[in-house]
Amino acid sequence: ELYQKLTDYDIRFYMYELLKALDYCHSMGIMHRDVKPHNVMIDHQLRKLRLIDWGLAEFYHPSQEYNVRVASRYFKGPELLVDYQMYDYSLDMWSLGCMLASMVFQKEPFFHGQDNYDQLVRIAKVLGTDELFGYLRKYHIELDPRFKDLLGQQSRKRWEQFVQTENQHLVSPEALDLLDKLLRYDHQQRLTATEAMEHPYFYPVIKEQSLSNSENNMVSSGNTTTR
Repeated sequence: ELYQKLTDYDIRFYMYELLKALDYCHSMGIMHRDVKPHNVMIDHQLRKLRLIDWGLAEFYHPSQEYNVRVASRYFKGPELLVDYQMYDYSLDMWSLGCMLASMVFQKEPFFHGQDNYDQLVRIAKVLGTDELFGYLRKYHIELDPRFKDLLGQQSRKRWEQFVQTENQHLVSPEALDLLDKLLRYDHQQRLTATEAMEHPYFYPVIKEQSLSNSENNMVSSGNTTTR
């Protein structure tokens, strides 16, 4: 319900707050592995956001194989759906990208698969099958034979194709560019949380926060002078 009420600036603001949480946990060596709307608590009046439910969280160690039975279906990265176990923090960035897409395009969830097989098909219908097969070749991933018939041949869609009258007020070139850099098959090509926070999509938020910080500093330095 809250999604429907959020303005363009609200979405930028809360996504930036969520990135702060992910940037912090990733810097501590932790993958959340279950980023989804139900695990993001927003107090809209106080404009506070919390990332909750760390039950699937895990420390990341390079070259370690992890369980692919994590994250909720609509937010599972392609790596989980093709049983690639050597994933990393970028899994959380895919999930965040799914949330951003559903907020901007007002389509919840954005990738709406009926099961894990169908979930990959839904992703392929947007990102294309050529890119998927390129990803599988790069990481020497053997695809479950059941996918062969299900996937077929899908061409990549342009993000602009999801823009409609109802959502166009939330869509901007920066939003589409950020989405494009998060929703990548190849986990190594996705923006990190730190990189995403520096994306032009968040410039209005960064500007607002730096203004409010400088105002607070002026107030506190004013108080010091009075004493």
